[in-house]
Amino acid sequence: MKRVLIITYYWPPSGGSGVQRWLKMSKYLPEYGWQPVIYTTENAEYPIVDPSLEKDVAPETEVIRRPIVEPYTLYKKFLGLKKEETVKAGFTQEENKSQDWKSRLAMWIRGNLFIPDARRWWVKPSVKHLKEYLKAHPVDAIISTGPPHSMHLIALKLNEALGIPWIADFRDPWTEIDFYDDLHLTHWADRKQHKLERKVLTKADKVVTIGWDCARGLGRLGNRNVRVIPNGFDWEADSAQQDAPLSKEFTLTHLGVITPSRNAPQLWAALKELKEENEEFSKDLKIRLIGQVDQSVAQSLSEAGLKDNTEIISYVPHDEVLPMQQSSQVLLLLINNTPNAKGILTGKLFEYLASGRPILCIGPEDGDAARVLSETQAGNTIGFDDKAGIKTALQSYYNRFKNNELTSSKSDSINAYSRQSLSQKYASLLESIVSIP
Repeated sequence: MKRVLIITYYWPPSGGSGVQRWLKMSKYLPEYGWQPVIYTTENAEYPIVDPSLEKDVAPETEVIRRPIVEPYTLYKKFLGLKKEETVKAGFTQEENKSQDWKSRLAMWIRGNLFIPDARRWWVKPSVKHLKEYLKAHPVDAIISTGPPHSMHLIALKLNEALGIPWIADFRDPWTEIDFYDDLHLTHWADRKQHKLERKVLTKADKVVTIGWDCARGLGRLGNRNVRVIPNGFDWEADSAQQDAPLSKEFTLTHLGVITPSRNAPQLWAALKELKEENEEFSKDLKIRLIGQVDQSVAQSLSEAGLKDNTEIISYVPHDEVLPMQQSSQVLLLLINNTPNAKGILTGKLFEYLASGRPILCIGPEDGDAARVLSETQAGNTIGFDDKAGIKTALQSYYNRFKNNELTSSKSDSINAYSRQSLSQKYASLLESIVSIP
């Protein structure tokens, strides 16, 4: 069995979306002849913790943990945050639109002094440790996954020093990430970010990302041959094995964080009109939001008269949330209304696919999420501002619900997005770089 070193900041007990891709890939790579060697942190500041994910770590996986120095303790003291409060990626505080001078200063410091990100201090000690480790325990290939993009810098230096084939895996863009402009970069800092990004893109043996729009962006920035291997679902863990009974209400469920950019005012407006036009719809409707919901979103729901129909549940462990997903009549997929909206392809979409429940996506009709939904015939994508289209789709779903016709259906086309299939593709890509003379 060949060995692959996977450099990742996110690893159990980290919860949330950042950990899923490589937790699942490493679970199935051994089936295709590759033993994962995970290099990760032992004391990271994770926004979400979910110990239940530990059970998905494959027995063949070797895990190397090393301490990391992060600036979050000082950051929280500076802003007067409590020790137990979490910090969003990149120090962004999206929910606080009226940031005080301390928040603005902290953002400027993060953008201009922590390049490429707040984990930059982990690069040098990691390279030193891994050079020694790899002399005694060789690997055949390296994969770095970002963000944080400091992980790519560790792999870059190992590749330069040892010549080990390397794949740079982008779960999100680097300089085209949606909050990049919020960092208030100086000209020097912006140039430095782009220089590092281009070096990674041109030096890696292969570059992989999760979606087609992101691949085009990375192509423009330095690598013309970016491979797309999307996220997916785990049949073993994510499919409807629990046979959860469907809700008796007309339940619309959203899983995950809803930031201000994911607010969907036209969706709430369409639901408001349907409530006003049909008393029975008003009684049947239940909006279930599982995860962190920004105050601005809660306020929009209240202003639309939907507060009594809405249930907001804080973070639920991954294995417990699946039956809640499978019991929903319709699953909501809210794409961030940001300049990079076309390229947003969240991990929850693929877990939605496994459930077999209809998906209503609010986002670009020509985006990557719309492409997947069209290929798999799993749901509808309606534009951000198309209230009439959203209302028509909701009315259609509701009519089918009342006629007991809103049944589960899965097309064979979703099999392409299973974690097993995607891991096989990754294994083939690894074979291609180690076979290069």
